[in-house]
Amino acid sequence: MKKLLFAFAFLLSINLASAQFSNNGIGLRLGSGDGFGTEISFQHRFKDVNRIELDLGTNSNNQYSAWSLAGIYQWSYGIDDHLSWFAGAGGRIGSWNENKSHPSDDTGGMVLAAVGNVGLEYSFPIGIQIGLDARPEIGLIHGNILRNSLALSVRYQF
Repeated sequence: MKKLLFAFAFLLSINLASAQFSNNGIGLRLGSGDGFGTEISFQHRFKDVNRIELDLGTNSNNQYSAWSLAGIYQWSYGIDDHLSWFAGAGGRIGSWNENKSHPSDDTGGMVLAAVGNVGLEYSFPIGIQIGLDARPEIGLIHGNILRNSLALSVRYQF
């Protein structure tokens, strides 16, 4: 753990020294509501306003286990030097497995959904980004027809 903290501090100091921020970010998307829960989130900017966000998560309890990968193409627009808003569309693919005692029941399958995304982000000068977003989705294969999640994201920009 000490090595991980040292590596994080080292990368942060490099970022502060250069005063230049890359077009990538990695961190956590902490979801709620009908969403998938906590996901590892990665962003990569293509141009001034275009980027892709990939979110990978797992979720399990006594009744089910699941994994999901969401890919969203986003348009991001600055409100001021640090605050921006974004909107996007994409898809989500995953798999789930219920822990049922009757093998004849439907106990798992694949998930495929179309997703939208809209939110706000604030980028601190030290390379930390905090965001709040909503992600509605329409289930195409298995899962709920209509779901929505709200999430708080925290990412390190590099």
